[in-house]
Amino acid sequence: MADKLYHGACFYPELWDDKTIAKDIDRMKETGINVVRIGEFAWSKMEPEEGKIDVSFFTNIINRLYENGIDTVLCTPTPTPPIWFSHGHPERMHVDQAGRTMTHGSRQHACTNNAHFRKKAAIITEALAKEAGRLPGVIAWQLDNEFKCHIAECMCASCKSQWHQWLEARYGTIEQLNEDWGTHIWSEYYQSFEQIPQPAATPFLHHSSLQTMYRLFESEKIAEFADEQASIIRRYSEAPITHNSTLFFSVDNERLFKHLDFASFDTYAPQEKMGSYLLNCDVWRGLKKHTPFWVMETSNSYAASLESYANPHQNGYLRSEAVAAYALGGQGFCYWLWRQQRTGSELPHSAVISAWGEPSVGYENVLQVEEARKKIESAMLATKPVQADIAITYSDRARMFHLTEPHNGIHYKDLMTDLYNIIVQEGFHRDVLPEGGDLIGYKLLFTPLLPYVSDEYLEQAKAFLEAGGIWIAGPMTGGRTKNHTIHTDRALGRLEEWAGVRTLFTFPMDEHTSAGEAFGCEAPLGLWSAVFEPAGARVVGTVTKGITPNKAFLTEHHVGKGKVVMLGSMPSGAAGKKLIAEIFQHYAKEAGAAVQTDVTPGTIVVPRETEDGRAMWVIVNMDGHGGTVTLPAGGQDELKAEPVEAGKLTIQPYEYRIIQFRKEGASL
Repeated sequence: MADKLYHGACFYPELWDDKTIAKDIDRMKETGINVVRIGEFAWSKMEPEEGKIDVSFFTNIINRLYENGIDTVLCTPTPTPPIWFSHGHPERMHVDQAGRTMTHGSRQHACTNNAHFRKKAAIITEALAKEAGRLPGVIAWQLDNEFKCHIAECMCASCKSQWHQWLEARYGTIEQLNEDWGTHIWSEYYQSFEQIPQPAATPFLHHSSLQTMYRLFESEKIAEFADEQASIIRRYSEAPITHNSTLFFSVDNERLFKHLDFASFDTYAPQEKMGSYLLNCDVWRGLKKHTPFWVMETSNSYAASLESYANPHQNGYLRSEAVAAYALGGQGFCYWLWRQQRTGSELPHSAVISAWGEPSVGYENVLQVEEARKKIESAMLATKPVQADIAITYSDRARMFHLTEPHNGIHYKDLMTDLYNIIVQEGFHRDVLPEGGDLIGYKLLFTPLLPYVSDEYLEQAKAFLEAGGIWIAGPMTGGRTKNHTIHTDRALGRLEEWAGVRTLFTFPMDEHTSAGEAFGCEAPLGLWSAVFEPAGARVVGTVTKGITPNKAFLTEHHVGKGKVVMLGSMPSGAAGKKLIAEIFQHYAKEAGAAVQTDVTPGTIVVPRETEDGRAMWVIVNMDGHGGTVTLPAGGQDELKAEPVEAGKLTIQPYEYRIIQFRKEGASL
């Protein structure tokens, strides 16, 4: 991809006549759209009859776009197999947990593990890559579209057979699986892998190991499908490959992006959930840490389908989203979609222009984004995001454990977003890393809600601690084995030994009757909790109310040059947010985490730096109320081309500023 910032939209030329396509291309040029995504749902256009493939319509469109200065992200069309694939073949379809077989229509109706699907998907992918892979307008590829968006785990016969093969490869013998899962409970002991069911409908709940392992199996298989498609494309194209995912699909994003070239995501977070939007940016930056991510889809005003619609963004917010994404390490910011669809299931969804070709309610905001892109592009290309001192672990595998064991409706992403928001509101610059993320250079590590802490993660954490880092582990971290069973040697496994504590009890604390105190703050305590007895650790926080009074819920213990901090329960409510903030302030200061800003809520600061180490801040107001930020040194306002001095800087509603600090501020 070129060294530029991309501003784009999803484009469906197969739905429109040539006259409309020509108008669309002209309007894209006027609007400043410099990239489009095409092809993702067009399998029936490329192969209307089985075996009769013709992708020339799309190669012609790609060439026309390129001639007009518009690049293309080309998609494989595999989420929507044509009717000739589906009709009369229920064995090829996805089967949900209730045993319902999907029918043709919508998308993702086929099982991606079905051998015939894989064969046909490989054929259409190869045909497309062979014809379009080396066209100059193709700057990137997107595999499929939003894997596992509308569906979760499949229960078809193809998946069942591959499930048994996966289990045998993982456990080796049925005896080992029975031992690891503890299957004598409820007479679930198996004599062969072929006897192990899928977690379909059952009178009560399935075994925890069965449910979580099946989720892991299905996430591995969809990643294998992505690897297969990428391998085919690479025979014919050098353009980088991605997929557009999110944090709530039934995938393991760390595994999915392992063999892809750059990370991209779709988000339709409403304006009042700006924290969720920022978390997405940080997660996808962390998946491919040294490669810019893309916002591959977002609404320019509101999301909608036949059944529902969201509220439109306020004027000015879209620009704040875009500037924040570019500042946080994004290279592309794209809309779903360019021209409103006139048919289908998403008729009401906002678009850049209407189905009848006129500017939409969000059009002026798209123009604002393009104006901002031009203004900030040179500064963004000359700098890169600063590595934070604080790392937060975000894990899709942890989310799978919580789906199996939701503890009265715990929602992993929502809880992680709540914790993330506290850190953002305290002004801390932070990186969000997957479980396998490199911890070198970080000073404070936060690992909440990670039921299973793998040996690989522990080894990384050990090196981090020995180098002097501080690790805050918990709440709800370490209490399950890799097979989703309970430890039998100690409550939290190896983590407990490192933490210098003995866990006395694990149980659900009632936030209405339980409370704890630490750092001069008392707050309600809730969720699945652990209370400790010191075994070398120092007690920092004590339960003050509830059924375990005077027991420790917060401890610290030296390991190497660093320290393990165990947070055994979730502080809740307004007082809980204050206590979590105090915990972070205390340990960030102790760890020497210096990249923190004095900024009002609703405004963010993104530290960036030049190659020679000069500091730059991108400041964006996102709540529409304006705010202030304290500049620790003087510098230059890059947008206004005027000097600024140290001290309070006022930011207007939805305003963005770029401050290049003077040389003496290089270490900010």
